[in-house]
Amino acid sequence: MLIALSVRDIVLIKNLTLSLEEGLTALTGETGAGKSILLDALGLALGARADKGLVRAGEAQGAASATFSIAPAHAVWDLLVENGLTADRDEGHMILRRVQRADGRALAFINDEPVSVGLLRRAGALLVETHGQNEGQGFLQPAAHRALLDAYAGAGAELAAVREAFEVLERAEADLEAHRAAVSDGAQEAAYLGALVEELERLAPDEGEEAALAGRRALLMASEKIVGDLRDAAAGLAGDTGVEDRLAAAARRLEAAVGKLGDGGDSAPAQKIAAAGAALEKALIEAAEARSAVDAALAAVDLDPEELEAAEERLFALRAAARKYNTPADRLPALQARAAAQLAAVEEGTARTEALEAACAAARTAYAGAAADLSKVRAGAAKKLDAAVKRELSPLKLDKARFRTSVAPDAAPAGPLGTDKVAFEISTNPGAPFGALSQIASGGELSRFVLALKAALAAKDDKTVIIFDEVDSGVGGAVADAVGERLAKLAKGGQVLVVTHSPQVAARAHAHWRISKTRGKTAVTRLEALDAPGREEEIARMLSGARVTDEARAAARNLLDGEAPKKLRRSA
Repeated sequence: MLIALSVRDIVLIKNLTLSLEEGLTALTGETGAGKSILLDALGLALGARADKGLVRAGEAQGAASATFSIAPAHAVWDLLVENGLTADRDEGHMILRRVQRADGRALAFINDEPVSVGLLRRAGALLVETHGQNEGQGFLQPAAHRALLDAYAGAGAELAAVREAFEVLERAEADLEAHRAAVSDGAQEAAYLGALVEELERLAPDEGEEAALAGRRALLMASEKIVGDLRDAAAGLAGDTGVEDRLAAAARRLEAAVGKLGDGGDSAPAQKIAAAGAALEKALIEAAEARSAVDAALAAVDLDPEELEAAEERLFALRAAARKYNTPADRLPALQARAAAQLAAVEEGTARTEALEAACAAARTAYAGAAADLSKVRAGAAKKLDAAVKRELSPLKLDKARFRTSVAPDAAPAGPLGTDKVAFEISTNPGAPFGALSQIASGGELSRFVLALKAALAAKDDKTVIIFDEVDSGVGGAVADAVGERLAKLAKGGQVLVVTHSPQVAARAHAHWRISKTRGKTAVTRLEALDAPGREEEIARMLSGARVTDEARAAARNLLDGEAPKKLRRSA
């Protein structure tokens, strides 16, 4: 049950608190007083879409909070637990609060814990059901009838089974279609595919092989140049014209020069020549070492001309195949795998097709079974809904009308919602054929049919509060009285809020609030709980208009004496 609504700085509302009890509560007031603003504020607290335009002019932010008293077994507690929030079922109170800032940002809270607006909206949808004055148009759309019937039937498990079976069927049909396409394409290109697979099997390309071969080829080509340089260096050190031979020849001449002096090498010139010879001997040793080092380097560079040739041939073969099949060399293995699969599909197509067709047949059977179960649940729920609506029609002065829920095979292809077409149909006169709600009901009849449907459907909902926004629009007199009576009955053991311009409906309420707007520099919406005299004056205003007459007051007293609940009559 909604026990309190607090609103601050929302449009025309400065600061307002509404305390509520169970039963039927009427909200009345002149047009433009702010009744729709109050419902917008409640919608804000319940997570409805909002924008900065809701914030009262000149204020930084506005806020709305709704406090509920909720039974421990209510589904909203499970929603809180699923999302990691505190769920105090024993305490039994829950506060949904929304803060809308003038800069467009918004904050949402459940029991003062920050939550997303989406979670606030989900919680609000479990607690409150609102029916607007134009919402009856939704009941005119056949597309909505199936969902309404499924909700009434509680067919969640059957719907889930149908959706799952449909997904399996879709996958099976897609696999079969893809296989048949592969078989068809492969059969037309079998010769081409065979040649391609055979060629690539011989070539046996590997992913990344082209880059590796190109790198190896560059290294081998560089090695060939290095070997040439080393051989030139070795030739410069040895041979007839090499450094070693020239140094040795120079050393021999120095020895000959010393011998020609004839002084036994003791003279100063002989010693100088001997020193030069020692230097040449040292240079000769170092030249020999340099030649050995060059020889070692040449031996270390392992150039295999055949390897270079083989690398080039392999690289050119890969690139030629890539050009031939118009694909990068790295994708040749994938091309080979696809072609082999297509060729295998051609060769094994019959057996694979039969297996996939069998899977499709099994999926269709499973889907048909799940859809049949759902159809059975819908048919049973349709009978119960028809009976429930029938019980609602007579009190609403529609005793000659008939209502039925048509559940028939849908001509449209099977889908995730089953194979049924659901339509709400009515007959307003005895002997008249059934027809669509939109084609048969007049404006006043439509409002009452919608109320009957809502009353029947609401009986299956676990809503804490049901709100009707001018559902009595377009009716008056005895019909409006019948609408008020039905709303009062619907509120027994529960809570119904009704925004109304009908005095007959307001007179049926267990509690009555008047919404008004003060005028001054800044308009402000006010809310006043009416006692018995206040109710009489307000209903008299609703009966007579701007000028309340004694006759209107007398008519209001008659309405209240005849229709007001005992609780209010005693307080008069």
